[in-house]
Amino acid sequence: MANTHHQLIILGGGPAGLTAGLYAARDRLQVMLVEKGVVGGQVLVTDWIDNYPGFPEGLSGFDLIEKMAAQAKRFELETKNANVVKVELTEAKKKLILESGEELTCQTLIICTGARPNKLSIPGEEELTGKGVSFCATCDGPFFRDQEILVVGGGDTAIQEADFLTKFASKVTVIHRRDELRATKVLQEKAFANERVEFIWNSNVVAIEGEKEVERVRIRNNNGEEREIAASGVFILIGTIPNSEILPLEQLGADEFGFVITDDEMCTRVDGVMAAGDIRSKRVRQVINAAGEGAVAAIAAEHYLYDWD
Repeated sequence: MANTHHQLIILGGGPAGLTAGLYAARDRLQVMLVEKGVVGGQVLVTDWIDNYPGFPEGLSGFDLIEKMAAQAKRFELETKNANVVKVELTEAKKKLILESGEELTCQTLIICTGARPNKLSIPGEEELTGKGVSFCATCDGPFFRDQEILVVGGGDTAIQEADFLTKFASKVTVIHRRDELRATKVLQEKAFANERVEFIWNSNVVAIEGEKEVERVRIRNNNGEEREIAASGVFILIGTIPNSEILPLEQLGADEFGFVITDDEMCTRVDGVMAAGDIRSKRVRQVINAAGEGAVAAIAAEHYLYDWD
């Protein structure tokens, strides 16, 4: 019978989880990584990554994850493909309940369940993701040098990123469904003063179109009138949702959006439970800091186990 109890379980197989697994397996902890799908998380839908150190020519998100997974496998990281439906932290030994009914227990747990972008759920959005549709200006902005692009949203992230994107794009048009922004005044003032940023008010994007990549979008104003706008990129920046549905957030501690709060060592307020990667409450969500947090969390877990023993 397979061992259902481990010193450490890592929940989630994105960059944070894989890095935590690499560190823990290399240090010979009895560790298991549990992932409901294929490892990789949001990185798998990233067409190209130019800003991960060590790869001067860049590489695809798939290739980066493949290399991370191979490195963890080299140190014999045990992985389990399973859907966790509930996490219980009421006992000294943490418990994960699987969809199959099986239960896994551990002395320490690292939560790396990640997050997902809010989407418009319109025609062309999924089909052209990575082909002009992006959810991360920092990741993809440099690919749109001297091109005209669109930003959808009106909050802090959307307006801050619209201003950032003018470092590359010749023109950035912000499409917002209301007649005023929700972003803080200082960000609004900066964007309004930027001659490369324009605004279309009281409008929604209803379709993103193009043969092999984004060529244009269709927008509809509040009066029901539609028109097309040519663009080579669409940045959808309407918020991020934590993958926290199975987590006991009241015990762990979370911010107003449901992201898990940790200290600098990735520790939550539950002893022996750490969190790393996009599930954490923070401002920057990039592959590089997710990997770093995974390493810190694994080291914190190891220290906890030594103290626990």
